[in-house]
Amino acid sequence: MPEPTRAGFEEWVAARRPALLRTAYLLTGNADDAEDLVQSALVKVVPHWSRIAADPEAYVRKVLATTSVSRWRRRRWREVTTADVPEQALASHDTDERLALMAALGTLAPRQRAVVVLRYFDDLTERQTAETLGIAVGTVKSQARDALARLRLALGEDEVRVGTPAR
Repeated sequence: MPEPTRAGFEEWVAARRPALLRTAYLLTGNADDAEDLVQSALVKVVPHWSRIAADPEAYVRKVLATTSVSRWRRRRWREVTTADVPEQALASHDTDERLALMAALGTLAPRQRAVVVLRYFDDLTERQTAETLGIAVGTVKSQARDALARLRLALGEDEVRVGTPAR
């Protein structure tokens, strides 16, 4: 259990940074945006650290998810499309699958993406996912169902293998 001190916060961040970055990357689809998202979330968490230090995981996940959705809403109108596609390196089979999954995740609405990431990649239960996002369990179920259907369609697969969810 982390201490409710600055040292305790720094120790917890150092230990959990890879997991936080993974979740943020899956939420944003971009390594640079993931770094920014984790930093923004941690800035929001610091003032509450003494209150949440005993069990910060759920609180930090919620901040990551809600900050990601807020950032997407603010930035989506600023995106600029271009006719020139940047060159891409050749990829291996595993990398191709990973890139296809990341592209498919990018087609999901922010809440659907957050549900899929928290539910299947972070292995949260439906209840934990609902609590993290501040939505009903039924909404988690319907968002996951719709998101997986969109992923299947985008990937052209009968079954999307994104992990084994917790029950």
